[in-house]
Amino acid sequence: MKISGIICEYNPFHNGHLYHIQQTRKNGATHIVAVMSGNFVQRGDVAVINKFERAKAAVKCGVDLVIEIPVAYSLSAAEIYAKGAMYLLKGLGCVHELSFGSECGDLQLLTNAVKASYSCSKRPELEELLKLGNSYPRALQILIRQTYGDEVSALFSSPNNVLAIEYLKAMIALRMKIQPFTVKRHVPHDGINSNGNIASASLIRQIMENHNADFDELVPQVSSDALCACAATGMTARFENLERILLYRLRTATVEELSALPEVGQGLEHKILSARNETSLESMLMAIKNKRYPMARLRRILLHLLIGIRTEHIQTPPPYGRILALNERGRDILSAAKQAGTTLPYGTSLAKLSEINAACKACAELEAKSTAIYGLAQRTIASADADYKAMIGILKE
Repeated sequence: MKISGIICEYNPFHNGHLYHIQQTRKNGATHIVAVMSGNFVQRGDVAVINKFERAKAAVKCGVDLVIEIPVAYSLSAAEIYAKGAMYLLKGLGCVHELSFGSECGDLQLLTNAVKASYSCSKRPELEELLKLGNSYPRALQILIRQTYGDEVSALFSSPNNVLAIEYLKAMIALRMKIQPFTVKRHVPHDGINSNGNIASASLIRQIMENHNADFDELVPQVSSDALCACAATGMTARFENLERILLYRLRTATVEELSALPEVGQGLEHKILSARNETSLESMLMAIKNKRYPMARLRRILLHLLIGIRTEHIQTPPPYGRILALNERGRDILSAAKQAGTTLPYGTSLAKLSEINAACKACAELEAKSTAIYGLAQRTIASADADYKAMIGILKE
């Protein structure tokens, strides 16, 4: 048995994801466990369809077990997102490999970038670049270019390379003895054009939003069926549908509340609060945005405020692993994990996981709250307790 782990969002599941799974199998994986973002994703957005439907589509397309990344981590900057996801894989105690996509497809080059990132993050020049108004990622990239050259620094301009670097850093930080394996992406993260029948998730979401083309050739049939079924029943979600409650939440926020949010500091709380009189989501974001505060970070911060995610929620690792979907091979993975001696509780019931201890209760309550809010982002509003009532996907071969 060779168990490979994949960190993903599958928003939505498309042919590029299917190719990644196929390449992971070709590399010897007999079993695949995916740790997947839930209803909110790392770029500061809502998932186009809910986590349960995405998890089931993933299992039907070749994944064996899907475990949810709790919302506090899935809605975090790349470093925290990667650490949270990797911690869930480590907790199983039986994962042999981490398989991930990257724009460069070169593991040695990514390893060099990890070394460069570690080295430059400790340099005093970094603080000077931040004082000039650069965001932290931008300041770090400038310093890496000056020290290590264009080839290494260019990696930090591509989102999946950045995530890959953070996965490798998390493996080191968590002392995980697993093998990394990378698959070169066919299209850029936010690519506006398809490559044959492979397109970015961003392009597919855009096609869905604008109804200006058919996306059937870009996603496996089971994913197309899930997307169409959710669209027909009003279960597709948009960030913009949260506009009024986001405006409300900012208008009622205090400086103290904003200061307690992840990714807020250096006076950003005052700049955010100064946008409270804006009358649209777009104008609110544009009033805050500058080169130090990119849009994804600001969208995450607004969602932190709305959901109630505070810095304290990401200062400790995930307290449990919630299972969203699995098949018989997924049961094999759980059996192997039990034999290896898991360091985390894994289960399908959010209610039962919440009863384990205080940390689990707090995490589960935050997850349920985020799903209740996600229901407001759907075209047809869902019930407030959907997370506790949902049936996970248990699929046969």
